[in-house]
Amino acid sequence: MRRTIGVNTWVWTSPLDDDSLVEIAAKAKSMGFGALELPVEQPGDWSPDAAADVLAEHRLQPIVIGAMAPGRNLVAAPGSEVVATQNYLVHCIGVAERLGSRVVAGPFTAATGRTWRMDAEERESRYRELVGSLGPVVRAAERSGIRLAVEPLNRYETSLVNTVEQALEALGPMLGPGLGLALDSYHLNIEEKHVGDAIRAAGEHLAHVQVCGNDRGAVGDDHTDWPAFLDALDDVGYPGPLGLESFTGDNDTIAVAASVWRPLAPSQDELAERSIRYLSALQDEREPS
Repeated sequence: MRRTIGVNTWVWTSPLDDDSLVEIAAKAKSMGFGALELPVEQPGDWSPDAAADVLAEHRLQPIVIGAMAPGRNLVAAPGSEVVATQNYLVHCIGVAERLGSRVVAGPFTAATGRTWRMDAEERESRYRELVGSLGPVVRAAERSGIRLAVEPLNRYETSLVNTVEQALEALGPMLGPGLGLALDSYHLNIEEKHVGDAIRAAGEHLAHVQVCGNDRGAVGDDHTDWPAFLDALDDVGYPGPLGLESFTGDNDTIAVAASVWRPLAPSQDELAERSIRYLSALQDEREPS
């Protein structure tokens, strides 16, 4: 199955704004990308109406990405904080509806980087809490024809949901048209015993896929078994895009949040270009003759 290859604007900038979107969209299209991941770090950073025009001009598929900044929590937090987080996610759904994005993807559990130790009883309690907090958001997504996609993160970025197995345990009762999973090759590489098996376990619940090298650099320069990765996506019938997610170290906030302590490529353009060259060539090789 041939998939559209997308790229996240975080490869070049944070936070996204209207001017940088114009530049990045043109660059992404010229490199051959067919989709653009648009992070909503703070509502109002960029205009969905203006973005819709830019994406239409370049014929780029929109993918809305949410960011769980400090203070955005759906569990183990004051009620006002949970409500504010729910409102933020409903805003992201509205943005997706305006742009025509089929998913809103992100680690929608607790603030990224927030970790604490839990015993089995507390974990079970927090998962019940998560389901309760996500419920209104999932219903809003389903009404809009959009699927919220919750992303497991590695152990250094959250202690709530690190693996596909945990995600299925935590979210199982709610998974369906309004809620699925977003899987990122970077986190899969750290947390899963076998990446292909984890993808297959997600199965029909797989709503979005992000990719990068195992070091957050370019796809194809790394030790990831990319043919096997695509085999697993084929096995579950995932038809969606592959979104390249990496980060620029030029922004202090995002460099610290993503632990980008060294350049991941000679330039961000080269990181993106090498990734799409590799993925495009790999998909060419796999097409039936």
